[in-house]
Amino acid sequence: MRPIALVFAVTALAAAVVVGGCATEAKDEPIIRPALVERAQPADFAVAESYAGDVRARFESRLGFRVAGKLENRRVDVGSRVRAGDVIAELDPSDFALAVQSAEAAVASAEADASLARAELARHRELLDRRYISQALYDARATAAEAADARLRQAQSQLAQARNQAGYAVLVADADGVITAISAEAGQVVAAGAPVATLAHGGDVEVLIAVPESRVAAFTPGMAVAVDVWAKDNARFPGRVREIAPEADPRTRTFDVRVTLDDAAAVQLGMTARVHVAGTDAPASMLLPLSALHRSGDSPAVWVVDPASGRVRMSAVEVLAYREEGVVLRTGIDASTWVVVAGVHKLVDGQTVRPIGRDNRPLDLGPAVDGSAG
Repeated sequence: MRPIALVFAVTALAAAVVVGGCATEAKDEPIIRPALVERAQPADFAVAESYAGDVRARFESRLGFRVAGKLENRRVDVGSRVRAGDVIAELDPSDFALAVQSAEAAVASAEADASLARAELARHRELLDRRYISQALYDARATAAEAADARLRQAQSQLAQARNQAGYAVLVADADGVITAISAEAGQVVAAGAPVATLAHGGDVEVLIAVPESRVAAFTPGMAVAVDVWAKDNARFPGRVREIAPEADPRTRTFDVRVTLDDAAAVQLGMTARVHVAGTDAPASMLLPLSALHRSGDSPAVWVVDPASGRVRMSAVEVLAYREEGVVLRTGIDASTWVVVAGVHKLVDGQTVRPIGRDNRPLDLGPAVDGSAG
């Protein structure tokens, strides 16, 4: 029995040695992980400061009647396009018509008085020439005639004013444009100057943004900016700063900045827009997804892929800014660098990876990467 037991023991030991050797060989083989990689992109305006705003007309008028009265009808609605001279709304004309009639009657009475005074003056002139009356009596008649003429001119001015007020009972557009707001309805009694409708003038459009007081010094009139319009699939349009408010809004403590768009026909009023102001470091900075950022000790870093060997190495970087689009790096990589942008916490220095693109297909980083290298 002992020889048989010895044979089994030797066989088991040999099998263990073989299995252990295989395990050691398998352990020594490198693990090649697929890795999502891409090149860093120049940041351009990604490093720019962005401010949200909305598209507005350069000129907006809050239209109101110059006289008080009861609003009889309104001929436009929000969104109506009007031309200069088009009727916006009308007041009840009854009282204005009566005022005109009263003024006309006053003019007729003053004309009669003035005519009589001139006739009396002419008769007294003849009597004075024949020395039938005194000079003092003639002077009194002359003064009465002058007063009658003055009352006539006064009545004529009041008639013109009454006619003007009757005309003010009709509110007309002072320019071509579109109605953006209605503030009064038919039947409502409105005061003189009270807004009835808001007219956005046609022509130039601009984006109104609010800038904090700590950054308003960076804006100057005429400065070039870029404008993204959300409704146009974030299409970018050139623009220029036209106006900077001289004082802050008392509620928000921000300064209104108006940016004129060069291509006014490409946008519509009320669209949401975002104004980008490029920084001085924009040309030298690079943009990567936030998922590419890793840490080496206390410093930020990224995993860089060697195109020749497929190995990764950690490269320290300097972060310039964090944006919605990703992280903006000042130094550490350039436009030719391939960087791992996903799963960075699973990599080790010198590890071989299989580069994969955003379309989930293998990438050729330049020289062929041998999957069995290393």
